[in-house]
Amino acid sequence: MGTMRTILINTLFLAGFLRAEITPPQRAAIDSGTGAKGVYTEAEDVYRVAFPRTDVAVTVDGRALHPFQGLTSWAAFTSAAHTGQLMVMGDLVLFEDELNPVMSVALDNGLEVTALHNHFFFDSPKVMFMHIGGSGAADKLANAVGLAIRKVAEVRKPNPKPGSAFAGAPIPTGDSIAAAPLDAIFGVKGQVNSGMYKISIGRPASMHGRTVGNQMGVNTWAAFAGSSEAAVVDGDFAMLESELQTVLSTLRRAGINIVAIHNHMTHEEPQYVFLHYWGKGRAQDLARALKAAMDTQKK
Repeated sequence: MGTMRTILINTLFLAGFLRAEITPPQRAAIDSGTGAKGVYTEAEDVYRVAFPRTDVAVTVDGRALHPFQGLTSWAAFTSAAHTGQLMVMGDLVLFEDELNPVMSVALDNGLEVTALHNHFFFDSPKVMFMHIGGSGAADKLANAVGLAIRKVAEVRKPNPKPGSAFAGAPIPTGDSIAAAPLDAIFGVKGQVNSGMYKISIGRPASMHGRTVGNQMGVNTWAAFAGSSEAAVVDGDFAMLESELQTVLSTLRRAGINIVAIHNHMTHEEPQYVFLHYWGKGRAQDLARALKAAMDTQKK
């Protein structure tokens, strides 16, 4: 009898220990840091703040889109087991000219960026959705979310209408990229086509019992156009999940614009995440930025 009672007491104690709760001071810190009043759902131990995008009118398929229909940024906080800290997950509604400045703020303040994609077709202006995550103290996480939200307002205030082009000098319509300097930076022989330059570096994976690699699309690639002094580069990074945040931070610090983060496959081993990017500047500077990101990855 005594043994059963001890087991019951220990079980109840453990259950109470595992069911951590977001405390009132933590909720107050989230409100203060994010600048929004959250709502607590006791059944899930989640405190959630929301930011409807009412500052820019959006249409989808010619019809006005209400924030209730998915045009609302949000961040949800829950307690992290055993630590006394919190986890956050969220989704930020961003226009194209807001996205990379907000991503930099998020990364620089300890948040992870976990996906970037569209939710609609035929939306005007185009809307993108950036998913975030992280763990830490309530005030630190909340302040990071708040800084990202305030960055949106900072971008919009002088330009109420979302922009329609990347910043930077015009790029020549003709292509004349010098290949040799880029070969030297990347350490591989690139392809040349009508004055453009491209590299593609495969990574190993297996899928459905078969080995797949570069030619099956498991690769990091970069394509340069324009001139060596005024170039554009677009491409794709194939990354392990553990590599994503460092690659993102490295590219953003160099001014490379991130335009998508998603998966290309399912059932591959190891699992890869892919990001697409667009950069403008001197070709060699762009190549060095890309090579620096590549160098952060496992070989």
